[in-house]
Amino acid sequence: MQIFEELQERGLIAQVTDEKEIRDLINGGGARFYIGFDPTADSLHVGHFMALCLMRRLQLAGNKPVVLIGGGTGYIGDPSGRTDMRSMMTPETIQHNCDCFRKQMERFIEFGEDKAVMVNNADWLLKLNYVDLLREVGAHFSVNNMLRAECYKQRMEKGLSFLEFNYMIMQAYDFYHLHQEYGVNMQFGGDDQWSNMLAGTELIRKKTGDDCYAMTQTLLLNNEGKKMGKTAKGAVWLDPEKTSPYDFYQYWRNVDDADVMMCFKLLTFLPMEEINDIAKWDDSRINEKKELLAHELTELVHGKEEADKAYNTARAIFSGNMDTDNMPETVLEEGDYREGSIDILQLMVVSKLCQTRSDARRLVTQGGVTVDDEKVTDFRKSYTKDDLKDGIVIKKGKKVFHRVRS
Repeated sequence: MQIFEELQERGLIAQVTDEKEIRDLINGGGARFYIGFDPTADSLHVGHFMALCLMRRLQLAGNKPVVLIGGGTGYIGDPSGRTDMRSMMTPETIQHNCDCFRKQMERFIEFGEDKAVMVNNADWLLKLNYVDLLREVGAHFSVNNMLRAECYKQRMEKGLSFLEFNYMIMQAYDFYHLHQEYGVNMQFGGDDQWSNMLAGTELIRKKTGDDCYAMTQTLLLNNEGKKMGKTAKGAVWLDPEKTSPYDFYQYWRNVDDADVMMCFKLLTFLPMEEINDIAKWDDSRINEKKELLAHELTELVHGKEEADKAYNTARAIFSGNMDTDNMPETVLEEGDYREGSIDILQLMVVSKLCQTRSDARRLVTQGGVTVDDEKVTDFRKSYTKDDLKDGIVIKKGKKVFHRVRS
């Protein structure tokens, strides 16, 4: 099976500009394609995961990736999928985030001569002359068409800043610049980027007469239509310091039954023949499916050793044999204590089991917290340094375990 047909069978393709041309281009290894990543945090997350997997699939098929880090567009912020304006980041923060992205991407994409390249649009966007941009690029954009774009329509009621209104123009200019300087002929992105991507292909056609193409991939949504990768603690990050390999494993181990086969198709590199065989397993093997999915994805992001540890730890915990050696752990600092003790609510926040004390209090009062197998019913319960010197195990709900020690 060729790569385009495989992407179709996996359900990865949402929209394309020119199906026959794109099929011929990527099946023949002739795509010089780019995907953009705005550095809004110091780690990639599950929302980026599918894009990284797509780049890897295409590279393995002989196509050439260009990773675009949005050091310039990061000054503006993409309004797509948002109801509010992104906070403004300093140049130092943007550069730090860009550096972190590169390290994480190297697990998925092979960089080097005639391999993948990484570029930062700050290198050209920050040098643009505003009047020149208005004359050379702005003249090719219809404000009426821009306002019809879904990424803008959903913001009109709450207010769309002129700053964000420029984002589509900046993204289109990126495509044009990469086409001129790097021979890029195709852009890939999430389906919520469709309007911005079409703007790029149209700008290139108007300014050069060349044909360039765009293809969007399916967004990673659960069976309820919500974006995957969110937990009670926030986003599921690829950085092990922000989401431990065990927590990463547990996230995929606990996905809804109805989403398991979709995740196998969209995210794993198991052959489709094997995935189709797994789909035929009896319903009684659903936990086995989930363990396999979680191990495959954890190995992709964190390596086989960490995936094995997470699997073994999860198995030990749920069999009643508490394995604390590989359990996610928080070591308290002096500033975490108040007058030599720390209450259960603050413990839940410091260990990132809850985002706020209010969330933690609600969980305790609902009977969702145990410490060393004893249910905590008093949200004022406190622990001294001596209490925590050998460590305690906090259980949140039925499936989340976390060790805390002084």
